[in-house]
Amino acid sequence: MFRCIVCHGERSREEEVEMVLKVNGRHVKVEGVPATVCRRCGEPSFSAETTERTRLLVHGQGRVARTDPLPVYEFASAPAFSPAPSL
Repeated sequence: MFRCIVCHGERSREEEVEMVLKVNGRHVKVEGVPATVCRRCGEPSFSAETTERTRLLVHGQGRVARTDPLPVYEFASAPAFSPAPSL
């Protein structure tokens, strides 16, 4: 039975997700990773096999499919948040 570690939701769906990981000081993206995703909050979880295969892939046992530029944002430059006024 599924139970989300974030929101404790009990409903999930199987889908493929993208992961952005920091490996040896560099960010890499892995696409098409099978995950169980919480229907309530969207948090993905991964099997032990998927986690190990991903680790091997990004630590040199896989080949790079393509290189994409990755935009980088600084949180400090984000505009201040103003909550909507209450009615």
